Amino acid sequence: MKKFSEKASAIVPSATLSISAKAGELKREGKSVISFSVGEPDFKTPVFITDACKEALDRGYTKYTPVGGLPELKQAVCHKFKRDNFLDYNPENIVVSTGAKSSIFHALFSILDAGDEVIIPKPYWITYPEIVGICGGVCVFADTNPENGYKITAEQLDDLITPKTKCLILNTPNNPSGSVYSEDELRKIAEVLVSHDVFVLSDEVYERLVFDGKKHVSIASLGENIKKLTIVVNAVSKTYAMTGWRIGYLACDAALAKIITGLQSHTTSNATSFSQYGAIAALEHGEEAVEEMVTAFSKRHKLLLALLDGIDGVKYSVPDGAFYVFLDVSSYYGKKFKGKIVSNSVEFCTSLLDEGVAAVPGAPFGNDACIRLSYATSEENLYEGVSRIKKYLHKFE
Repeated sequence: MKKFSEKASAIVPSATLSISAKAGELKREGKSVISFSVGEPDFKTPVFITDACKEALDRGYTKYTPVGGLPELKQAVCHKFKRDNFLDYNPENIVVSTGAKSSIFHALFSILDAGDEVIIPKPYWITYPEIVGICGGVCVFADTNPENGYKITAEQLDDLITPKTKCLILNTPNNPSGSVYSEDELRKIAEVLVSHDVFVLSDEVYERLVFDGKKHVSIASLGENIKKLTIVVNAVSKTYAMTGWRIGYLACDAALAKIITGLQSHTTSNATSFSQYGAIAALEHGEEAVEEMVTAFSKRHKLLLALLDGIDGVKYSVPDGAFYVFLDVSSYYGKKFKGKIVSNSVEFCTSLLDEGVAAVPGAPFGNDACIRLSYATSEENLYEGVSRIKKYLHKFE
């Protein structure tokens, strides 16, 4: 029998999706499971967005579109960047894709040659290393600490850059830590990148989900020199509760956008036509709906942190954005649960799932001391889920 591709065989399946799938299996078996594993808003897509999609279907807008996106959607994306991020882009700078993952893949494939290094701060979204590897790049992981909110510093970045460094992946607000980089932190990072002529892929899909007076700043907005080196990736998924619609987009130098579009023409081609019309409606008329969701997430953010403060032996760095808490549970490692020693985050989450709570282990995010809890769920579930976690921890010996 012929061998399968080494590149494909080396890919590690998404831990978040596998945990969610296991939780779904238990629910179908009739078991009660509180899920803290989901990486998507629990709200329905706003009606005016689905109506725009229905209208597009009714008008027969079901054919191919330009590979890089409908002209109207590209214009809406440009307007969004100007309105929200103080960034001036033209349609030739924009590429619309089938979700942010697609944008990241096409962008990295378009800039990386075999052996090029990509700096990735820990903890990181689990997909980054997999895509870098598929594209032939080499991951250089940067250790961070909770005292600094799990953020890479300009000094660290400068020390890690070598002649092979091609790109930094920056995710703010961050999944899984919830950290948000300040403007001052970003300016210092930008100075280092510009001085070494290194790209930055800035993943900003959680940009609207920031709390307690913090604000999101796009590194591309900090001067023309860094803007030329920045690939801004975003999507309608988290902001407008449109995860299943699969619409992402990026902005970058026009010459690079042309290369990315050419690559996309041979992979996915255009994003789904009628989904694009829904995205136009979201970007142009979605402000009120976004504010309602942000208000709800802000309340949950405060509630979950207050509930976790009542648990002995766990700790966290206060998240300023996204909808996750990266909870350090390592003080329980080495102890026994139902007679079996729990040694790492995977074993912790596996046994926790047996107790009716689904969480995601931190190991795939680059930090085995922690687990990720999502508060994209109801306040009732937050109360019940944390109660179950407490009962679970009390059973450790």
